[in-house]
Amino acid sequence: MSITNGVDVEQLGQAVETITDEPEGGQFRFRAETEWTDGLQSVTVIDDFDQAGEQIHTQEFHIEGDEPEQILGERAAPNAVELLLAALGSCLSVGYAANAAAMGIELDDLRFELEGDVDLRGFLGISEDVRAGYNAVTCTAYIDADASDEELAELRERVEATSPLLDNITNAVPLETDVVSARKREL
Repeated sequence: MSITNGVDVEQLGQAVETITDEPEGGQFRFRAETEWTDGLQSVTVIDDFDQAGEQIHTQEFHIEGDEPEQILGERAAPNAVELLLAALGSCLSVGYAANAAAMGIELDDLRFELEGDVDLRGFLGISEDVRAGYNAVTCTAYIDADASDEELAELRERVEATSPLLDNITNAVPLETDVVSARKREL
């Protein structure tokens, strides 16, 4: 067993081989259920997911959301756009650790600083000329590794080409929404 950066490189290779041979094994459906709790606060529950059509039950996670006081919240938890930055940082961390391990690069330290600029005039509907979400996001990766600048550039290219969150942020993802009225269900 070969472990690099806490990643079992042999197992990673086997997973790639298995999904290459049987693509349905790489088909996942993830779910989250968010419930408003009060004011501008909510709790999201993440529990199960599907892999190749089979429901997998794992540990249940609760993620709280709120807004800063300056946006009428209580700052009891991060807001949604901050959670997006956290999700991107988490995804990049996975990508760098796994790809570095596959490339034989040992990481001594890895961290990301992420920032995004939001203009509330878009969110509040004050101006149609202003986006509701981030105007720009910046990410700086700090890496201490036994690798050359060329290897780190290749690592970055691999990660950025395969990061699901980077893909979701930089490319439009089809989104379907629906509203179900509890009052109509009662009738």
